[in-house]
Amino acid sequence: MEPIDSPTGWVAEHIRDYVSSGGERGHRWRGLDILLLTTTGRRSGDLRRTALIYGKDGDRYVIVASYGGKPQHPLWYLNLVADPQVTIQVGPDVMSAQAQTAPQAERERLWKMMAALFPSYDQYQASTTREIPIVVLTPAT
Repeated sequence: MEPIDSPTGWVAEHIRDYVSSGGERGHRWRGLDILLLTTTGRRSGDLRRTALIYGKDGDRYVIVASYGGKPQHPLWYLNLVADPQVTIQVGPDVMSAQAQTAPQAERERLWKMMAALFPSYDQYQASTTREIPIVVLTPAT
């Protein structure tokens, strides 16, 4: 089954460029590292793909469910909570991974790491009452 890309036009274009170039284009975007996350739709069962800024924590990848500070979680986050088995593409490498919301004990450290990469995360958190989740992606070995 072919994934359905983000409905946001510029994100879908970024994904197409990333995939068509085998990860050579799109992995770096505005000085940031980007991965492609594919989740399974919690209602539809369709594969859904989006592009997200990531950081590294050892062998794990870290992403932020910021949704630009909107009051609700992004759909991709709701999908991976329902089914934590995901696929990620990091540059040319495509792999299965297990997604988990970072436990509170790790959240502060990981938040600081991600906000250092992309300072807007602090602004997004300040603009909403929800605690923006940090997600850890552990590749299958």
